Amino acid sequence: MQLYALCDQDMLDARGMELETFVEICKNKSATIIQYRNKSSDIATIKHQLILLRQLYDGFVIINDAYELIEYCDGVHVGQEDLVKIDADVKKAVEILRAIIGKDKLLGLSTHNREEILIANELDLDYIGLGAYRDTSTKDVASVLGDTLDDLAIISSHKVAAIGGVKLDDEFLHVSYKVIGSGLLES
Repeated sequence: MQLYALCDQDMLDARGMELETFVEICKNKSATIIQYRNKSSDIATIKHQLILLRQLYDGFVIINDAYELIEYCDGVHVGQEDLVKIDADVKKAVEILRAIIGKDKLLGLSTHNREEILIANELDLDYIGLGAYRDTSTKDVASVLGDTLDDLAIISSHKVAAIGGVKLDDEFLHVSYKVIGSGLLES
C-alpha cells in the first residue's frame, strides 16, 4: 500500500504552514503521490502552487478539479459533483476529461458507495477514491463507510485509494493507496 497525501490549501492556511513544510513531511513519510486541493484561490494562485510543488517534489502530483492546469501535474482527481458539471452523462464527462488530459495522465474519481463503484468500473479511470472512511476536517462528509470500506474496495476494477479521515496507522486489505490529509501532520 502506498501513501497518497492530500495537500489542502485551506488546511495549510489554517495551520500557518507553508507548502514547503508539507512537502518535507510527505517526503519523510515516503508519500508517492501528492494531490493539491485549493477551493478558495484563483487559477493563477493554484498554478503558482503547482509549479512550486513540482519544484519541491519529484513524485506524482495530482490536481483536484482544476483540469485546465493538467500541464503542471501528472493527473487530475474529480468528485462526483464536479464530473456532472462537465456533462450530466458521467461516461461522456470522463471521455471529455480524458480528451483534455490525455492518456498519459492519471485520472481519479471519488466514489462513496457500491453504485458509484460499479459505474466507475465502466469508466476510463486510473483509480477511484473511496470514502469517507471516517469524518474528516478537510471536507463535509455525507456518509462514513468505516469498516465497510474494505468490502466495497474489492468490487472495484480500478486501483483504490481510501479517502476521508484516513490516518497513517490505518490498515486496509484491498486498497492500493491510503490518502492522508491533516492526519499526515498529526502523526
